[in-house]
Formats: sequence, structure tokens, C-alpha cells
Amino acid sequence: MKFEEVYGEIFNVVRADVEQVNSNLGSSFPVENSIHENLQKFLESPSKRIRSVLTFLYLRACGIEITDEQIELQTIVELIHNASLIHDDVIDDDMKRRGENTLKTDCGNRIAIISGDYLLSVVMKKLAALESLELFNIFSKTLENMCSGEIQQHLNLYKITTIDEYIEKSYLKTASLFEASITGAMRLAGDTKIIRAVEFGRNFGIAFQIRDDLQNVLQQESKDLQSGVYNAPVIFSGSPDVSQAGIEKTKGLLNNYLDKAGECLSDLEDNVYKSALEELLEILQDV
Repeated sequence: MKFEEVYGEIFNVVRADVEQVNSNLGSSFPVENSIHENLQKFLESPSKRIRSVLTFLYLRACGIEITDEQIELQTIVELIHNASLIHDDVIDDDMKRRGENTLKTDCGNRIAIISGDYLLSVVMKKLAALESLELFNIFSKTLENMCSGEIQQHLNLYKITTIDEYIEKSYLKTASLFEASITGAMRLAGDTKIIRAVEFGRNFGIAFQIRDDLQNVLQQESKDLQSGVYNAPVIFSGSPDVSQAGIEKTKGLLNNYLDKAGECLSDLEDNVYKSALEELLEILQDV
């Protein structure tokens, strides 16, 4: 089965939870807002909602109830992710995303940047309403990490860095939000033993970024290579002319982080949610 088909089955395990998040996203800002229509269209475009899916599966695997506050927290996660995508489209000059025009295409760079900023202002308001300084600190640090990762990537354009530097960037840019999503949800549930949850989110997020970078390089015209973003396949190849050895070493790195994520699930009781998480890790191996 293809990735999309298997992921669709995994998604269905927590579909009801994710649909509540989608409903929340649609009512996150007032209709009379001048950029409401464009933001609504962007947020409703097809999305895997993988951060929310992963967190809901993990919570349910732990036997934790999905409350209205948990739905609100995942709404915050999705708003942060989508704000970062809007900004990325401006930085990368992307005209299409998810098969639809980007905000920069329809509205121009200025409105796109302001729209991303506006989503982050909604995030701050929602976090404040949860009345948890710990959650506020978790997500403010995550936003700092994401910005730091983007800055590192920009400063290293057309440079072949080390694998350690690449992993650090992948954590900051991508994995930190996966980590915050699960960590924040566990804290919200009152769980204090979250080391495994933190490690799972971090390792999954790094693996997710490695896979994305590998897929990009395997395309006939790699946008990363053309724009000077040199990730693991280039680092292992020692050149922008990516070698088969570089690709195989990147696959090995991907599997290493997927294995680490899988080890973090070993203490969970066997149930349909744990099985779905394990299946998700398995399908990410296929590139």
C-alpha cells in the first residue's frame, strides 16, 4: 500500500479528535477580520495534521482523555505550524502549497507576512487562556527554536556543514514543534513522567525532517539543491552532486531516528493507538 493509503488508515484512528481541531481552526479569528477569507482558505487546504495525529495517538495510547483543552492545545500547534508555512512561502518564493496558491501568490509578500504574524498573535491569546505558565514557556521556547533553525539554514546556504550541525538544525526547525506538541499535551494532562514522551517527539520530528530532505533530493529537480540548502544527502556525499552512497547513508540515519522513536514506545501498553504509532514509524522508512 502507498504511504497515503496507510496514513489514511492511521488518521482514521483519531479522526474525530482531529476534526475537532479543524473546527477550532475555523473559528480562531473573527469573520470581520480583513484577512479572514484568505486565512480560512489556507487553513482548510488539504493537510496531514501529522502533529495532532501523533499527539492524539500518543495520549490515547497512554490512556489519557482528550479534553476540550487538549483540542485547544493542538489547535495552537497547528496555528504555529501554519504560520511558519506562510512565512516559509515568502522566504522560499513558493507559489503553490498543498496544490493551492500560497498566500504570497494571492495577496503578496506583505499581507502574507502579516497573516503569519496574525496567526501567532492568536496563538499567544489561546495560550494565555489556558492559564499555564509552563505551557507558555514551552511554546515560546519552541517559537525561538524554530526561528533559530531558519536563521541557521539561511546563514549556511551553499555550505556543506557537519551532520551534527544538520541534526541540530533539524531539531530546531522541525522537531522542536513535534516535541512541544506531545510534551505540552502530557503536561496539560498532569503527567510529570514525560521523559519518554519528550524523546519520542524529538526523535520522530528529526526523522520526519530527514525523510522530507531525502525525498526532496530524490526529485528530478531538487528545490533544496537549487536554492543552496545542503542537507544530509549532500553532507554524506561531500558534494552537491549527491551520490548513491550519500543517499544510502541518509536512509541509515533516518532509520536510526525511527528506531530511537520506536524504543520510546516500548513501555506503553499494547493497544490500537500504540499499534498505529508503530505503523506510522514503519511507513516513514519507505522513501
